[in-house]
Amino acid sequence: MFADQMIGHKLVTKQTGARGRLCNAVYICERKFARREFYLAILMDRTTQSPVIVASSQGGMDIETVAKETPDAIITTKVDINHGVTDDMARNIATELGFSDQCIEDAKETIQKLYKIFKEKDATQIEINPLSETSDHQVLAMDAKLNFDDNAEFRQKEVFGWRDTTQEDADEVKAAE
Repeated sequence: MFADQMIGHKLVTKQTGARGRLCNAVYICERKFARREFYLAILMDRTTQSPVIVASSQGGMDIETVAKETPDAIITTKVDINHGVTDDMARNIATELGFSDQCIEDAKETIQKLYKIFKEKDATQIEINPLSETSDHQVLAMDAKLNFDDNAEFRQKEVFGWRDTTQEDADEVKAAE
């Protein structure tokens, strides 16, 4: 019902801006209710040329606003690329974020799995906002943004095969050709 009203029509959201984007697919998933929302990103720090995890207990919001208004709410953890995200590191992040006791281990595993994807798929950014603890105590990535190193395209053919240029700025797509 709603998909018919969206597919083939321009979708205008905060992410698309006023020009909007043509909607050519709708993904349907089970509805979940977030009890708590967190922010978690794994990024490549250009200064140190190593990964860093940026997290906040204030997920579901614009992280730039959180950083500006309540900088103490941001947790930054440097990752040694040779050791990765250890159990203790991931558990500490999950605890500092405020996951309930029954979700700490799931949150730890989720953080470690996200880092594994980051490293194995040559990502430059994995941003989960929100990373949620549901009312039935599941840890779920409710929304995500992933960016990959363009120089790794030869190694990551599957990942780059998922690219949908219809959802990108046409000028940027043309410039990349």
